[in-house]
Amino acid sequence: MIKAVIDTNSLLNSIPKKGSLRWLYDAFRNEEFVWVCSNEIITEYAEVIDRELSHQAMEIVFSIMLTAVNTQRYEPSYKWQLVSEDPDDNKFVDCALGANVDYLVTSDRHLRNLLKIKDLFPPVPVVTPAQFKKILGR
Repeated sequence: MIKAVIDTNSLLNSIPKKGSLRWLYDAFRNEEFVWVCSNEIITEYAEVIDRELSHQAMEIVFSIMLTAVNTQRYEPSYKWQLVSEDPDDNKFVDCALGANVDYLVTSDRHLRNLLKIKDLFPPVPVVTPAQFKKILGR
């Protein structure tokens, strides 16, 4: 099964019923991929959902996410420090590389800039939400 790390903005846009990325939540709910996250990522998710949507929305999202069979927790043991423009984004890269996911789904330009680095090692499998949607056949 496809494993993916999803950035915070993608998660945020997948929660509302009329959200631009609602298909992402639906694909997760239908067990079309494994959502991989670390404690650091989960903490950021919780803070942003609580601030941008509501505390109730955050509780609902986590009651679903943390009990789903297609959620995988992974704690990175190595910090690659590949994103210098916004070091806070490194948590997504570290989790994606350490958990050997198929895709890091993001629209964040700092993470997308990794694709511009010639011969980047290790390679980071960055895709946009639109690309991920095509990969899932949606």
